[in-house]
Amino acid sequence: MDSIQGKYEDLQTLLRSLGKVVVAFSGGVDSTFLLKAAMESLGRDKVLAITADSETYPVREREEAILQAKELGAQHQVIQTSELAIPGYAENPTNRCYFCKQELFSHLIPIAQKLGYHHVAFGAIADDLGEHRPGLQAARDKGVRAPLLEVGLKKSEIRHLSRAFGLRTWDKPSFACLSSRIPYGEKITTEKLSMIDQAEDFLMQLGFRQVRVRQHEKLARIEVAPEHLMDIVAVAETVTAKLKEIGYAYVSLDLQGYRSGSLNEILAAQKEQGA
Repeated sequence: MDSIQGKYEDLQTLLRSLGKVVVAFSGGVDSTFLLKAAMESLGRDKVLAITADSETYPVREREEAILQAKELGAQHQVIQTSELAIPGYAENPTNRCYFCKQELFSHLIPIAQKLGYHHVAFGAIADDLGEHRPGLQAARDKGVRAPLLEVGLKKSEIRHLSRAFGLRTWDKPSFACLSSRIPYGEKITTEKLSMIDQAEDFLMQLGFRQVRVRQHEKLARIEVAPEHLMDIVAVAETVTAKLKEIGYAYVSLDLQGYRSGSLNEILAAQKEQGA
């Protein structure tokens, strides 16, 4: 089994082979580490971080990405994209992430070509191979590289290396676009995305770091880390009042707690029934 240090050395070798690279930069754990590693391997002048700002990207995440890039001393651009403008995206099919990543890469590749960068890279990791990730296929179709995945780095290893690098994202909670809070088949709208963003931002202000507000029409299903279930019960009245003010008719707490991609559970169940 490769050591973490061995994988990092492989990553450096791979990144050097890319020459000049544009990094799709969300400001999360993986893309921040990828950006730092690319700059260490290639030098600042051969790396450009690009953040796509859209309806599905919370304001707090955009501001954090800008701050992270500045702290790293990276070259950084913020561009505007719109997933809701993609035909079929708002209908929220099970391969929604394919359209999202295809839209992102369709913006980044021309920028890279125009500015003389040889490759576009994004922060997919080894853990993603075992999950429902249509975005990986979009990357393959567009020729976009996934260096962290290619050398077999897992989330726990990236957190370890990020801490060694002094990156404050080392223990940042996992994040996914706001559309991932809406069950497949339920229409995605600007109003719903705004409600989710406001609700999650409020819960984070209360101190809940790893949180999701899954939206089932007018019902909010809150997921927090299992060890914090009683903490949110303690402020249930405050949370309910705020989320109803935002626009929810009902507020519920998922007793299983937070788990990544919980809305994919229905896909697995349907697959089992089909089998």
